[in-house]
Amino acid sequence: MNHRPVRIGPRAAVALLLVTLIGIAAFGWPLLADGQSGLAHSRDAPWLFAGLLPLLVAVVVATIADQGMDAKAVAMLGVLAAVGAALRPLGAGTAGLEPMFFLMVLSGRVLGPGFGFVLGSVTMFASALLTGGVGPWMPFQMLAMGWFSLGAGLLPGAQGLRGRAELLMLAAYGFVGSFAYGTVMNLQGWVLLQGMGQGVSFHPGDTVAANLARFAAYCAATSLGWDLGRAVLTVVLTLAVGGPLLRALRRAVRKAAFEAPVSFGSG
Repeated sequence: MNHRPVRIGPRAAVALLLVTLIGIAAFGWPLLADGQSGLAHSRDAPWLFAGLLPLLVAVVVATIADQGMDAKAVAMLGVLAAVGAALRPLGAGTAGLEPMFFLMVLSGRVLGPGFGFVLGSVTMFASALLTGGVGPWMPFQMLAMGWFSLGAGLLPGAQGLRGRAELLMLAAYGFVGSFAYGTVMNLQGWVLLQGMGQGVSFHPGDTVAANLARFAAYCAATSLGWDLGRAVLTVVLTLAVGGPLLRALRRAVRKAAFEAPVSFGSG
């Protein structure tokens, strides 16, 4: 049986929906802004961060209320977030090689979408503090990594699919998801860059279709190789060590008995 310490119950689903809607608006609103607004992500990031943290806490509180998540689940969240934060600097800055991505895929798969979202966001927050990478991009990174890990928890066959077929599915998701993460983060930074040329620059107030065409050209010209390195490393690590790590995570969840009812003896 695949135990999940954090399931998405009604309250958690509402909290996750709010976070997702805020994230979509935060990433995409410059495409719809008026050309004379003068607004940019560098100004909205502090507000996004101020709204994101309470909502992340709300996700955790909601899952506790829905499913009774206990201290063991919180401890596992802390351990995995610490490991992920420690993995990130090992490859950051080198051709997009970021080994933390494969850990987020495996953790989201075993522990579920609710746990995955919180883990991805917390891990990115911890790694930013560890590496000094705190800036207006951080709340966007937290959201994007939360979505990446949540998606791994939503993959089919959680109860029955095992072995090579599961690893291949996770590797394929990691490959596609790595590009998706890079593309979403490109959107955050692209709207701030000006003077790169008519074919790739963001034009405030222009049509969405025209700006998206420039954005696609921008991604192809600037980050395709970086995203490819991240995607390939995620696939290699998932196929190479994913099997043992999946078994270890499932064993840890089973022994921790997250879903077992808590009882207190009389003596």
